[in-house]
Amino acid sequence: MSSSISPTASQAYRIHLKDPSHSHLSPTLLSNLSLETNPIPTPGPSSVLVRLRAAALNYRDILVLAGSPLYPTRTIPGLVPCADGAGEIVAAGPGSVWASSIGESVLLVPNRDWVDGDVETVNMHNTLGAGDADGTLAQYAVVEDPWVVRAPKNLGWEEAAALPGAAGTAVNVLESVPVGKGTVVVTQGTGGWYGMKRELADACVGQFAAALGVKVIATSSTDEKLEIAKRLGATEVINYKTTPDWADEVRKLTGGRGADLVCDVGGSGTLEASVKALRQGGTACLVGFLTPAKPVDVLMQLIAEAKTLKGILGNSRKMLERVVELVEEHDLHPYIGNVYEFEDAPAAFEALRKQDFVGKLVVKV
Repeated sequence: MSSSISPTASQAYRIHLKDPSHSHLSPTLLSNLSLETNPIPTPGPSSVLVRLRAAALNYRDILVLAGSPLYPTRTIPGLVPCADGAGEIVAAGPGSVWASSIGESVLLVPNRDWVDGDVETVNMHNTLGAGDADGTLAQYAVVEDPWVVRAPKNLGWEEAAALPGAAGTAVNVLESVPVGKGTVVVTQGTGGWYGMKRELADACVGQFAAALGVKVIATSSTDEKLEIAKRLGATEVINYKTTPDWADEVRKLTGGRGADLVCDVGGSGTLEASVKALRQGGTACLVGFLTPAKPVDVLMQLIAEAKTLKGILGNSRKMLERVVELVEEHDLHPYIGNVYEFEDAPAAFEALRKQDFVGKLVVKV
């Protein structure tokens, strides 16, 4: 943060679509990102002013930055990017339930429609850092009371900021089936895309599942990356480059039964193997789409073996509160790859564009 900025002003990165390609792989993508200064906002009724301290990047953030057709919402001019953030409450508006919590460390809830219950309430246009909802790559933000939760006491700003999207999604995945000792969960990938929401979500699934006593089978492309998976709690690991029929290996490792739950981040390119790796009656949660689209036919496996496919759309406030409980109870720490100063945020997006990193990308704010 620049020391020349007065206490009445706030800096924020905003998106203005100048690159005509609308491609998240464009070498001139960063021309869409600019740093601007605005007055510090004032919280209204039942709202708080949060001084953000860290923001974390996800795969969708680079799609939003590009105005990519791959993302289901359009990027409005001047949008503040990023959905994940952590900070402290510095002011409360009239009637706020947080009025006695000035100085409290908090996480921002990305899905601002979903407190608990059915996912039907989620509107992607109202998710932080997309549509018309400003995100977390700003020094200050006004947030309505329901959309902040207490941050874990065992984490610093950067680690806390890495939690909302990925760890919240992981809890959503793990709540898709009854989990406990003896449950087998398969996770995919710990590599270059690891720091993007979908693969970090997969890593968090493994980390949280291990904390709950679940048997975790992790797949990835190199033995080095699988070592990371082991450190995060994986029971068994499979290199899918040297073992391309990894679904058969999952069945071998489970005595021919198959997994109870597979967290699929690849999409079309991995879906058939994910379904094959399931036990009869098992569930595959679809979190990402990191492989090119192609036709996939799994209909007979789903019918004949009563298997289930479930799409995962972020997480509710209740799920994020569960994340905080698990992180504190088991002293869990997300895997951070690189931390950038606020003025170096464009470099974080460039690393995301190049996809050459391991770990979560976080920006200090």
